[in-house]
Amino acid sequence: MSKDKESQLPENEVNPNKSETTNPEESVLEKTTDVEIAKEDSNSEAITKESISKKNEEEITPTTVTKKEESDKESEDVHEEIDDSNAEDAEDSHTEKRHQIPILDYHSMSMENLVGELQRLVRNEKVQAIKKHVDGIRDEFNLKFQEFIEQKKEDFIASGGNEIDFHYNSVTKRQFNEVYSDYREKRNQYYKNLEKSHKENLAYRLELIENLKGLVNVEEDMNTTYQSFKDIQEKWRNAGPIPRADYNNVWRTYQHHIEIFYDFLHLNRELRDLDFKHNLAEKQKIVERAESLAQEPDLNRAFRELQVLHKLWKEDIGPVGKEHREEIWERFSNATKIIHGRRQEYFKNQDKIHEENLVVKSEIIAAINNLSKNVSTSHREIQQQIRKLEELRESFFKAGKVPQKDNEKTWSAFKDAVRAFNRNKNAFYKNLKKDQQENLDKKRALLAIALELKDSEDVATATSEMKRIQSEWKKIGHVPRKYSDKLWKEFKNACNHYFDRIHASKNSTYKKEEENLKLKEACMERLKAFQLSSKKEDDLVTIKAFIDEWKKYGNVPFKKKGINQKFNKIIDALFHKLNVSRQESELLKYGNKIQQLANDDDQERAIQNERSFIRKKINESKDEIRQLENNLQFFSGASENNPMVQDVIKKVEKQKDALAAWNVKLKKLNILKNNLQKEQEETSNEEE
Repeated sequence: MSKDKESQLPENEVNPNKSETTNPEESVLEKTTDVEIAKEDSNSEAITKESISKKNEEEITPTTVTKKEESDKESEDVHEEIDDSNAEDAEDSHTEKRHQIPILDYHSMSMENLVGELQRLVRNEKVQAIKKHVDGIRDEFNLKFQEFIEQKKEDFIASGGNEIDFHYNSVTKRQFNEVYSDYREKRNQYYKNLEKSHKENLAYRLELIENLKGLVNVEEDMNTTYQSFKDIQEKWRNAGPIPRADYNNVWRTYQHHIEIFYDFLHLNRELRDLDFKHNLAEKQKIVERAESLAQEPDLNRAFRELQVLHKLWKEDIGPVGKEHREEIWERFSNATKIIHGRRQEYFKNQDKIHEENLVVKSEIIAAINNLSKNVSTSHREIQQQIRKLEELRESFFKAGKVPQKDNEKTWSAFKDAVRAFNRNKNAFYKNLKKDQQENLDKKRALLAIALELKDSEDVATATSEMKRIQSEWKKIGHVPRKYSDKLWKEFKNACNHYFDRIHASKNSTYKKEEENLKLKEACMERLKAFQLSSKKEDDLVTIKAFIDEWKKYGNVPFKKKGINQKFNKIIDALFHKLNVSRQESELLKYGNKIQQLANDDDQERAIQNERSFIRKKINESKDEIRQLENNLQFFSGASENNPMVQDVIKKVEKQKDALAAWNVKLKKLNILKNNLQKEQEETSNEEE
């Protein structure tokens, strides 16, 4: 079933123009004419041999003949629809329930909701009453799934895939197939069981017809024969359903022999008149109910009940006297025309609504086409356009049905517009995919660096590098969404791990440095208060103890590092008072360093680093002395009292003292190294 194929009728109605799916009962009023009335009433005539020969002459007026000529084809269609409807209902009375089961707007429902509605119908309703509903759901689902799978295929190809490799496993499609298969099994089983009873009921009805035929010209009391006739009628009413293919022929045969019996019954006018009187009373009740339906606000309910009344009039109630026939049928016909007129007015309004819906849908299609012609080259803007497209799609599905003649064209234009946008969007992302892969590789490389540095102890180098890769990360464009979140989370965690560790270390170090500062301030205050005695050796021991204590306290906050210079100035002043040379004072200070090296956990590495440092200082001193001595050559003719010459000479002497001190330190370091090696050798020998 195509999109918007069926007009929007009151609940449970269908489009009368769609003959292949329209319920004949629901269309009969639309085509009721006076000719049909005359035809139907002719079946109700009290048939006699004389009246049969005069029927056309007496019953059909010139006016009626004119109407018959004008609507003969329409009347044939109506009777054909009535016959089909009667046959369908006669096969199984439960099929009438289809009128009470709402036909929803399947076009506006999602595939998931269609599956849910199909499942509800199969579980809760008679399987023979939901054929039209299931067919509508099936057709709508197939169209939506086809559109869905085509879009998935386009996305797959746009992502670089080969069409021959495309495969999509849809859970929704699998669920639909399961429910639809369940429906077919129930339906097939139902009709299989029904077939047997249909055959038995058919044989029984044919037997009743034979019994009816046997009543004519029987040699018995007329009252007894008439009672037998009534018994056959009652049995016929209670007989079960028969196959729809046999219904109309069997019913016509039955009606034919009913007429023959009434023709036979004219011999006993009293019984016939009683029957006519009963039939008139029943038809008056039907007419009164039909007339009351003109006030029924629910047009759908009124129309369905009127169909039932027509069926009762035709099938269950016999003829009335000729003097009442035209009047009673005229009343019933007028009541029918009122409902028919209301229905026709409703369809006119529906046609107007459908035309308005067509305008709305055409505007939506134009908006989608405009969107597809202006697909952005920005990911963010395209995402906004995609959301806009979804809004337009939703509006299209909610816009309602369009005229049947425009339905296929409108649906095709809508699909083409959506596909055009998707093709242009996919073309953009196909080119974007290459760039995103390059961006992905770049971000993965930065992530590798972050993971390598997150536990680094080289704070200066690692911190600088961490800041660099964070800045670089921000400059890299988008990466595929399936990787972006995970990649960013790992990168962020690595960076946070490093800086949290550094900050925690700094906080701990700062606290320790603050403690060291307080200890050094107290040590320096005691040093300031120290007074030299007359015993140089004792004073040197005390001063060395101050130096050892000072170095034991470690680093202080960077802003307070000046306290070390203050301490050294006080120490140098004390050495000067004790006539201790600069070289000797340096060596006294260095003694503590030797002790620290000896106690280091990694002695070899610590001594090697210290050796490299001292040699570097020795080379720097030698280079400085060489440069200063070269500078003195420029003053070869100058007096030694020249201030500039004296300044250079002082610098040379200072560097020579420093060089001597560094050499002594190197010697002490070598002695330490040799002693440690001897200890290791002795320990090794003892172990052997």
